[in-house]
Formats: sequence, structure tokens, C-alpha cells
Amino acid sequence: MKQLILDPPTLGFVVGTRVALAVGVGLLLADRLSDNRRRTIGAALVGIGAVTTIPAAMSLARGFRRARRRSMAPGLDRDERLIGAERFPRKGDDH
Repeated sequence: MKQLILDPPTLGFVVGTRVALAVGVGLLLADRLSDNRRRTIGAALVGIGAVTTIPAAMSLARGFRRARRRSMAPGLDRDERLIGAERFPRKGDDH
């Protein structure tokens, strides 16, 4: 299982977007408020949750990239000159 460590502001942002979306959908489906008020507030929360999903997903993707870089063996660096280079076949590669 992969582990992702987020700083508190990023975690709060991701959780906040999910909460806004869920509360908005809940309001649209509920009967507690007047129809006009419920639709207005629910649509606004769904809109905010939907629009902020893209930056939240980008934050999570950055976190995954950082975690992957940290998981590389210590002392091994990535040499940009070798990207796309071919290697000689090793014993057992002929399968």
C-alpha cells in the first residue's frame, strides 16, 4: 500500500472540497429548507466542491510525485542524460 503524507493546509483543502460537495448534494436531496433556498445553497456548494476538485487533485498528484521521489534509494540520483537511452541486454533478457 502506498503512503502519502500531506501537510495540514493541503489536507484541510482536500477535505473541505469533499465536505462542500457532499453537503451541497445533501441539501439538494433534503426537504428541510424552502425549495428556493435549498436549491440556491445546494447548487452553490456543489459548484464550489466541483470547481475546487481540480486543484485538490493536483495537490494530491504533487504529493504522490514527492513520495515517489523520496522512495528512491538514497544516493541514487536521476541522470536526465540517460532518459530514453537503451541498455545492453542482460543474461535472462531474451525471454
